[in-house]
Amino acid sequence: MAYLDNIAVFVRVVELGNLSAAGRDMRISPAVASNRIKELEKHLGVRLFNRTTRHLMPTEHGSVFYDGAKRVLEAITEAEAAVSALSGQPRGTIRITAPLGLGRRLIASGIPEFHDKYPDIEVRLRLSDHNVDIMKEGIDVAFRLGLLEDSSLRMRGIMECERVLVAAPDYLERRGEPKTAQELIEKRHDCLLLRFPGMREFFWMLSMPTGPVKFEVRGPFDSDDGDVLTDWALAGRGILNKPRFEVEPFIRDGRLKVVLPDTPPMPVQLAAVYPHKNLQDPKVRLLLDFMAERCQRLIRERLVVK
Repeated sequence: MAYLDNIAVFVRVVELGNLSAAGRDMRISPAVASNRIKELEKHLGVRLFNRTTRHLMPTEHGSVFYDGAKRVLEAITEAEAAVSALSGQPRGTIRITAPLGLGRRLIASGIPEFHDKYPDIEVRLRLSDHNVDIMKEGIDVAFRLGLLEDSSLRMRGIMECERVLVAAPDYLERRGEPKTAQELIEKRHDCLLLRFPGMREFFWMLSMPTGPVKFEVRGPFDSDDGDVLTDWALAGRGILNKPRFEVEPFIRDGRLKVVLPDTPPMPVQLAAVYPHKNLQDPKVRLLLDFMAERCQRLIRERLVVK
């Protein structure tokens, strides 16, 4: 098993780019991760990484070994999944990711309950509003809001989520509440934008009587963290475009008000995406079933927490 553990650490170091990240992911210290790499290099008689101050890049030998090592680990995972299916006792680790708002309000709060139900399954959650490369980073399931662009992945739709434009009452009192969608542009309203490095344009797609219409909104603030945008909206700094479940508590307590309710943003699809190979893994199917039912129930019953 020690040799397989060394291989598993090596694969995660390649995927995540450094020892510290791989160690955190595998719940071992950087020192232990480093020793496992050294043991593997000694066994193989080659250097597997070129070391820089921040990253570890695989050598030519490392790149060749990575391809084979990853296939070995995938074969073991598939074999364990087959045994779990026969025994009816799924076990192992699931790595999942989700956007910050969705993850905190719908996914993270359900993980302890899922573990109580299936105590032999460990769940490791990563929250990020960035579009995580699940193949490169070894993610088993990614919960996402929006369209699936990577055709190499499978998608399970969970539900369609209503979106709303909201703003704090003091912002609307100070700037005036827009009466039409066009006023977002004409009156230069401060629109709070979710934006990532490399994005070249930003727009809101609103549902108009004639159909969806793109509005190229502007604003003095943008962030790659959706919860930061919500904080700015609560502070009266602008108009926010969000899935309703993320801001419903603030709408109910009056801290945010729905703007332009007759021309709302187009709804967004909540879905789980995963590699093709995970389709037959019992623990993945159990997680998908559990989270799909839970997300639908929480949104339907408006039980989402702040």
